[in-house]
Amino acid sequence: MVERSGRFRVYRVVESVRHVNLQAVDSAQLYTVYESGYADIQPAVDDLTTGDLVAATLAGDPDADEEPWRLTDVERVGGVAMDFAVGVEPPDVAREAWTPGLTEPVVTVLEEDGEPVGACCVQPRDPLPGGAFVPNVLTGVLPLESTLSAVPGVGGPATEVLVLDPDQPDATSYSLPYGVLVCFTAAADRLVAEFRHRYDCPRHEDTRPEFDPYGV
Repeated sequence: MVERSGRFRVYRVVESVRHVNLQAVDSAQLYTVYESGYADIQPAVDDLTTGDLVAATLAGDPDADEEPWRLTDVERVGGVAMDFAVGVEPPDVAREAWTPGLTEPVVTVLEEDGEPVGACCVQPRDPLPGGAFVPNVLTGVLPLESTLSAVPGVGGPATEVLVLDPDQPDATSYSLPYGVLVCFTAAADRLVAEFRHRYDCPRHEDTRPEFDPYGV
């Protein structure tokens, strides 16, 4: 049994799977931890949501791949408001950025009153496990930390992110070969409100799709 301490991004907080994925922010290591069975820290664990940034200590066996780790300490120290819309039309800025055959993300800076306040990131499905976009975001399999910590083309940290998928999480074929991340910094105002209204993602509501990440 060993311990790992540091800062982690929270992923896969869904009712269908009673584990949480914690992505280390300073490495590519992804940890799966138990979501229940704690004493004093259980209320803090219950409050975790996708996009939270936590300072935590984990205990587990790095050689036991199938055994989740356990949290021994956790504190929320920040986070990104991550909202999801599936089965939607991507914004024009994403369609215009897409070029057939892309295998790497392409970014378009978003401006408000002439100032950069966010970025539209088009993520090809091709390199993703199973080609699934939202499931890979929700589980932390798609590396996002560099984008969240410094929005491309803007430089400041993301405070709000809309994850847009033209198809449903359990789709076996796709209408478009990409998904979209729309990242906003704290400087965004009117633009983020417009995107939230268009994709029916009001603040302070849980918009994560209901599905079993193990089932897709």
